[in-house]
Amino acid sequence: MSEGIGVEDRGAIRRVTFDRPAKKNAITLAMYESLMRAFSEAAASEATAVVLLDAEGDAFTAGNDIADFVRASTGQGSEDAGGGVKFLQHMAAFPKPVVAAVNGLAIGIGSTLLLHCDLVLASSTASFQFPFTRLGIVPEAGSSLLLPMRVGYQRASEWLLLGERIDAQTALSAGLVNAVVAPAELASAAMGRAEALTKLPIGSLCETKRLMREPFKGALSEIMSKEFEAFGRRLVSPEAAAAFQAFLARK
Repeated sequence: MSEGIGVEDRGAIRRVTFDRPAKKNAITLAMYESLMRAFSEAAASEATAVVLLDAEGDAFTAGNDIADFVRASTGQGSEDAGGGVKFLQHMAAFPKPVVAAVNGLAIGIGSTLLLHCDLVLASSTASFQFPFTRLGIVPEAGSSLLLPMRVGYQRASEWLLLGERIDAQTALSAGLVNAVVAPAELASAAMGRAEALTKLPIGSLCETKRLMREPFKGALSEIMSKEFEAFGRRLVSPEAAAAFQAFLARK
């Protein structure tokens, strides 16, 4: 895998790790390619029953690497700027259980991808943020549909429109995460949940996941397409350009 993404198979569990702690695990386009490969292999492997998604350092992920993202989206890089889109589409259709362990900052896609995970455990020091309006863009990953379904319309409006940071206990009470544990207990708690899943029939797990998602499968595909179209339009807007430049200047 590429620098920034670690992959380790532990029996029937594939552990996929954000491993760029010096940059708060901000996701580059190369990292998206590695994520796609790691999840695609897990989906196809008869030996893999569960994916555990976690991170090194004091952040889950600070979201997209803005410099890398802007360079590619403006044609200054040769990379495929649609890597994040492809990964999110793959996550939305991933057939096997995914357990996420959130150990710190989960910003932007760091929070929206959790809506496609089946069990989410968070450290008591974790925080979540959907800062899209602050960057002059719009939500992605189907979050404009999935977040209101998960936490209710009024709370989702507050989180998506204002883009303020959300602490772990608020995320727990709203239903964004399944459990909050002490930082020292997060790794073992998440692995314990993953191991519990591996003791169950994989066919039954996958079929149950499919049935739970079937009622909104079509709506999710449609809203993700509309979000990506709106995201593309907003990305070239003066508001987004100013927000990105201000962010990079602060860095």
